[in-house]
Amino acid sequence: MPTARTLTSWQLKLADPEATAALGHALARAVQVHLTEIRERGLQMGLSGDLGAGKTALIRAMLRALGVVGSVKSPTYALVEPYAVSSLDFYHFDFYRFSDPSDFGSSGFRELFGPGRLCANEWPERAGDRLPTSDISITLKVEGDGRLASLAATSELGQACLTSAIAEYQAGSGGT
Repeated sequence: MPTARTLTSWQLKLADPEATAALGHALARAVQVHLTEIRERGLQMGLSGDLGAGKTALIRAMLRALGVVGSVKSPTYALVEPYAVSSLDFYHFDFYRFSDPSDFGSSGFRELFGPGRLCANEWPERAGDRLPTSDISITLKVEGDGRLASLAATSELGQACLTSAIAEYQAGSGGT
């Protein structure tokens, strides 16, 4: 994955699945607030963490808050699950099964990135530097019964979205 300079970063303690869902809802609200900019340039989100850390749960909550009804599956076996939300193409990728970054090059996925597209990429490190740089990077770590979410912005759009999402999350959770 290309190295990018972190503009802003936060750490949030997510006490339970409801807190993870609240963060997903806050990210969805940020997408709605910055929809024009995302339509113009696209948005890349990288999600890292061990198996079971809550990456898919976070994206599922985000998609639900963006109005997706019906099944929201993990893309582990399909590699990508597409959704149409807020006049954007939303692609939820899972690169866990990639054995080498060259797998990204031969996947045909490159054309799914760009203006008007939001790509949530689980296991971005498995696609390496062939994957476009994340505007937002989220790492989830299991901490007891909860999670520790480390969030970083590496672009102005990522920073604007995360600033909005963090403010929304803290307003709704009492500032934790």
